Amino acid sequence: MDKVGRYEFMAEPFHCDFSGRLFMGHLGNHMLNAADFHSTDRGFGMKRLMQINRSWVLSRLAIEMVEMPAQYTKFNVETWVESAMRYFTSRNFAVVGNDGHAYGYGRSIWAMIDTESRQPTDIYSIDNGAINDWIIADKECPIDKGGRVKMSDDAQLVRTIDTYYNDVDINGHINSVKYIEHVLDLWPLDWYRNHQVRRFEIAYVAEAHAGDQLSFYMEETDAQTFCVRIVRTDGTECCRSKVVF
Repeated sequence: MDKVGRYEFMAEPFHCDFSGRLFMGHLGNHMLNAADFHSTDRGFGMKRLMQINRSWVLSRLAIEMVEMPAQYTKFNVETWVESAMRYFTSRNFAVVGNDGHAYGYGRSIWAMIDTESRQPTDIYSIDNGAINDWIIADKECPIDKGGRVKMSDDAQLVRTIDTYYNDVDINGHINSVKYIEHVLDLWPLDWYRNHQVRRFEIAYVAEAHAGDQLSFYMEETDAQTFCVRIVRTDGTECCRSKVVF
Protein backbone atom coordinates (compact mmCIF):
# COMPACT_ATOMS: atom_id res chain seq x y z
CA MET A 1 0.00 0.00 0.00
CA ASP A 2 1.26 3.45 -0.93
CA LYS A 3 2.30 5.72 1.92
CA VAL A 4 0.34 8.56 0.32
CA GLY A 5 -3.44 8.27 0.32
CA ARG A 6 -5.43 9.82 -2.53
CA TYR A 7 -9.19 10.27 -2.20
CA GLU A 8 -11.62 11.74 -4.70
CA PHE A 9 -14.31 14.23 -3.68
CA MET A 10 -16.68 16.53 -5.54
CA ALA A 11 -17.57 20.14 -4.83
CA GLU A 12 -21.27 19.44 -4.41
CA PRO A 13 -23.42 22.50 -5.16
CA PHE A 14 -24.93 22.66 -1.67
CA HIS A 15 -21.41 22.64 -0.22
CA CYS A 16 -20.50 25.77 -2.19
CA ASP A 17 -20.95 29.44 -1.32
CA PHE A 18 -22.70 32.18 -3.31
CA SER A 19 -19.73 32.37 -5.70
CA GLY A 20 -20.05 28.71 -6.66
CA ARG A 21 -16.83 27.74 -4.88
CA LEU A 22 -16.42 25.14 -2.14
CA PHE A 23 -16.82 26.43 1.41
CA MET A 24 -13.60 26.35 3.45
CA GLY A 25 -15.42 24.39 6.16
CA HIS A 26 -16.39 21.64 3.73
CA LEU A 27 -12.84 21.48 2.42
CA GLY A 28 -11.71 21.06 6.03
CA ASN A 29 -14.19 18.20 6.40
CA HIS A 30 -12.82 16.54 3.27
CA MET A 31 -9.29 16.81 4.64
CA LEU A 32 -10.32 15.25 7.96
CA ASN A 33 -12.17 12.48 6.13
CA ALA A 34 -9.10 11.81 3.98
CA ALA A 35 -6.99 11.62 7.15
CA ASP A 36 -9.39 9.06 8.62
CA PHE A 37 -9.54 6.99 5.41
CA HIS A 38 -5.75 6.97 5.21
CA SER A 39 -5.19 6.01 8.85
CA THR A 40 -8.00 3.42 8.86
CA ASP A 41 -6.63 1.65 5.78
CA ARG A 42 -3.25 1.43 7.49
CA GLY A 43 -4.41 0.18 10.88
CA PHE A 44 -4.39 3.25 13.11
CA GLY A 45 -7.70 4.94 12.30
CA MET A 46 -10.59 6.00 14.52
CA LYS A 47 -12.53 2.76 14.10
CA ARG A 48 -9.64 0.75 15.54
CA LEU A 49 -8.74 3.30 18.21
CA MET A 50 -12.26 3.65 19.61
CA GLN A 51 -12.18 -0.06 20.45
CA ILE A 52 -9.28 0.56 22.83
CA ASN A 53 -10.50 3.88 24.26
CA ARG A 54 -8.25 5.99 22.08
CA SER A 55 -8.99 8.73 19.58
CA TRP A 56 -7.25 11.21 17.32
CA VAL A 57 -7.81 14.87 18.19
CA LEU A 58 -6.89 17.68 15.83
CA SER A 59 -4.46 20.11 17.46
CA ARG A 60 -3.54 22.47 14.60
CA LEU A 61 -4.67 22.98 11.03
CA ALA A 62 -3.40 25.34 8.35
CA ILE A 63 -4.97 25.53 4.89
CA GLU A 64 -3.55 27.67 2.10
CA MET A 65 -5.43 27.87 -1.19
CA VAL A 66 -4.71 29.35 -4.60
CA GLU A 67 -8.36 28.81 -5.49
CA MET A 68 -11.30 26.76 -4.26
CA PRO A 69 -12.77 24.01 -6.48
CA ALA A 70 -15.88 25.17 -8.35
CA GLN A 71 -19.22 23.41 -7.97
CA TYR A 72 -19.49 19.94 -9.56
CA THR A 73 -15.69 19.79 -9.90
CA LYS A 74 -14.11 16.50 -8.93
CA PHE A 75 -10.84 16.84 -7.06
CA ASN A 76 -8.52 14.75 -4.91
CA VAL A 77 -7.20 15.18 -1.40
CA GLU A 78 -3.80 13.57 -1.01
CA THR A 79 -2.57 13.01 2.53
CA TRP A 80 0.50 11.58 4.20
CA VAL A 81 2.23 11.47 7.59
CA GLU A 82 5.27 13.75 7.66
CA SER A 83 6.53 12.92 11.17
CA ALA A 84 5.55 11.35 14.48
CA MET A 85 6.56 11.89 18.07
CA ARG A 86 5.32 10.30 21.26
CA TYR A 87 2.22 12.46 21.66
CA PHE A 88 1.84 14.28 18.32
CA THR A 89 1.99 13.50 14.64
CA SER A 90 2.21 15.81 11.61
CA ARG A 91 -0.01 15.10 8.61
CA ASN A 92 0.00 17.05 5.34
CA PHE A 93 -2.52 17.47 2.53
CA ALA A 94 -2.52 18.43 -1.14
CA VAL A 95 -5.72 19.38 -2.97
CA VAL A 96 -5.24 18.51 -6.63
CA GLY A 97 -7.40 18.11 -9.72
CA ASN A 98 -7.46 14.99 -11.87
CA ASP A 99 -5.31 16.93 -14.34
CA GLY A 100 -2.69 17.62 -11.67
CA HIS A 101 -3.78 21.19 -11.03
CA ALA A 102 -2.87 22.20 -7.46
CA TYR A 103 -5.70 24.04 -5.71
CA GLY A 104 -3.83 24.28 -2.41
CA TYR A 105 -2.27 22.51 0.55
CA GLY A 106 -2.77 21.84 4.22
CA ARG A 107 -0.72 21.04 7.29
CA SER A 108 -2.04 19.54 10.50
CA ILE A 109 -0.91 18.35 13.92
CA TRP A 110 -2.79 15.59 15.73
CA ALA A 111 -2.69 14.21 19.26
CA MET A 112 -3.85 10.78 20.38
CA ILE A 113 -5.92 10.90 23.57
CA ASP A 114 -7.38 8.43 26.05
CA THR A 115 -11.15 8.86 25.63
CA GLU A 116 -11.78 8.25 29.33
CA SER A 117 -9.13 10.49 30.89
CA ARG A 118 -9.10 12.94 27.92
CA GLN A 119 -5.31 13.07 28.31
CA PRO A 120 -2.67 12.59 25.59
CA THR A 121 -1.44 9.03 25.21
CA ASP A 122 1.55 7.38 23.56
CA ILE A 123 1.15 7.07 19.78
CA TYR A 124 3.92 4.48 19.66
CA SER A 125 1.91 2.16 21.92
CA ILE A 126 -0.28 1.27 18.92
CA ASP A 127 1.16 -1.86 17.28
CA ASN A 128 4.66 -1.14 18.54
CA GLY A 129 4.93 2.17 16.76
CA ALA A 130 3.61 0.97 13.42
CA ILE A 131 2.89 4.57 12.38
CA ASN A 132 6.62 4.90 11.68
CA ASP A 133 6.17 2.56 8.71
CA TRP A 134 4.06 5.21 6.96
CA ILE A 135 6.13 8.36 7.47
CA ILE A 136 7.30 10.31 4.41
CA ALA A 137 9.65 13.00 5.65
CA ASP A 138 10.79 14.27 2.25
CA LYS A 139 7.52 14.81 0.34
CA GLU A 140 7.06 18.50 -0.38
CA CYS A 141 4.25 20.51 1.17
CA PRO A 142 5.05 24.04 -0.02
CA ILE A 143 3.25 26.10 2.62
CA ASP A 144 4.41 27.51 5.93
CA LYS A 145 3.94 25.31 8.98
CA GLY A 146 2.73 28.33 10.87
CA GLY A 147 3.20 28.86 14.58
CA ARG A 148 1.53 30.29 17.62
CA VAL A 149 -1.13 32.86 16.76
CA LYS A 150 0.03 35.98 18.61
CA MET A 151 -2.58 38.42 19.83
CA SER A 152 -2.52 41.44 22.11
CA ASP A 153 -4.94 42.42 24.85
CA ASP A 154 -6.46 44.95 22.44
CA ALA A 155 -8.54 42.33 20.62
CA GLN A 156 -12.20 43.37 20.58
CA LEU A 157 -15.18 41.17 21.44
CA VAL A 158 -17.09 40.91 18.16
CA ARG A 159 -19.59 38.11 18.75
CA THR A 160 -20.88 35.60 21.31
CA ILE A 161 -22.81 32.52 20.19
CA ASP A 162 -24.53 29.53 21.77
CA THR A 163 -23.65 25.93 20.86
CA TYR A 164 -26.06 23.12 20.11
CA TYR A 165 -26.45 19.51 18.92
CA ASN A 166 -25.08 20.16 15.42
CA ASP A 167 -21.87 21.62 16.84
CA VAL A 168 -20.84 18.37 18.59
CA ASP A 169 -18.77 15.57 17.02
CA ILE A 170 -18.00 11.91 17.73
CA ASN A 171 -15.56 12.87 20.50
CA GLY A 172 -18.33 14.68 22.39
CA HIS A 173 -16.89 18.17 22.03
CA ILE A 174 -17.42 21.05 19.61
CA ASN A 175 -16.45 19.87 16.15
CA SER A 176 -13.13 21.16 14.82
CA VAL A 177 -14.67 22.33 11.55
CA LYS A 178 -17.51 24.16 13.33
CA TYR A 179 -14.92 26.54 14.76
CA ILE A 180 -13.73 27.27 11.22
CA GLU A 181 -17.26 28.04 10.09
CA HIS A 182 -17.99 30.23 13.10
CA VAL A 183 -14.77 32.23 12.57
CA LEU A 184 -15.45 32.82 8.87
CA ASP A 185 -18.99 33.95 9.72
CA LEU A 186 -17.49 36.97 11.51
CA TRP A 187 -17.25 38.80 8.17
CA PRO A 188 -20.41 39.84 6.29
CA LEU A 189 -21.40 38.44 2.92
CA ASP A 190 -20.41 41.64 1.12
CA TRP A 191 -16.84 41.28 2.42
CA TYR A 192 -16.52 37.96 0.57
CA ARG A 193 -17.66 39.54 -2.70
CA ASN A 194 -14.27 41.29 -2.79
CA HIS A 195 -12.04 39.10 -0.61
CA GLN A 196 -10.93 35.48 -0.81
CA VAL A 197 -9.45 33.47 2.06
CA ARG A 198 -5.87 32.71 1.07
CA ARG A 199 -4.74 31.07 4.31
CA PHE A 200 -6.60 29.85 7.36
CA GLU A 201 -4.87 28.68 10.55
CA ILE A 202 -6.40 27.36 13.74
CA ALA A 203 -4.82 26.00 16.92
CA TYR A 204 -7.01 24.13 19.40
CA VAL A 205 -6.22 24.62 23.08
CA ALA A 206 -9.14 23.34 25.17
CA GLU A 207 -12.43 21.56 24.55
CA ALA A 208 -15.85 23.20 24.54
CA HIS A 209 -19.12 21.30 24.78
CA ALA A 210 -22.76 21.71 23.80
CA GLY A 211 -24.32 24.46 25.87
CA ASP A 212 -21.12 26.46 26.17
CA GLN A 213 -21.22 30.00 24.89
CA LEU A 214 -18.31 30.92 22.62
CA SER A 215 -17.01 34.50 22.58
CA PHE A 216 -14.92 35.71 19.65
CA TYR A 217 -12.22 38.38 20.08
CA MET A 218 -10.66 39.81 16.91
CA GLU A 219 -7.84 42.13 15.93
CA GLU A 220 -6.27 43.02 12.60
CA THR A 221 -2.57 42.28 13.02
CA ASP A 222 -1.43 43.09 9.47
CA ALA A 223 -2.94 44.20 6.19
CA GLN A 224 -5.75 41.77 5.37
CA THR A 225 -4.66 39.53 8.28
CA PHE A 226 -6.94 38.97 11.24
CA CYS A 227 -6.43 36.98 14.43
CA VAL A 228 -9.33 35.56 16.43
CA ARG A 229 -9.38 34.22 19.98
CA ILE A 230 -12.31 31.99 21.00
CA VAL A 231 -13.21 31.76 24.69
CA ARG A 232 -15.81 29.46 26.24
CA THR A 233 -18.33 30.21 29.00
CA ASP A 234 -15.95 29.82 31.95
CA GLY A 235 -13.33 32.12 30.42
CA THR A 236 -11.07 29.34 29.14
CA GLU A 237 -9.49 29.95 25.75
CA CYS A 238 -10.54 27.17 23.37
CA CYS A 239 -8.58 28.09 20.28
CA ARG A 240 -6.93 30.79 18.22
CA SER A 241 -7.22 31.39 14.52
CA LYS A 242 -5.52 33.49 11.86
CA VAL A 243 -7.24 34.41 8.60
CA VAL A 244 -5.31 35.93 5.69
CA PHE A 245 -7.33 37.38 2.82
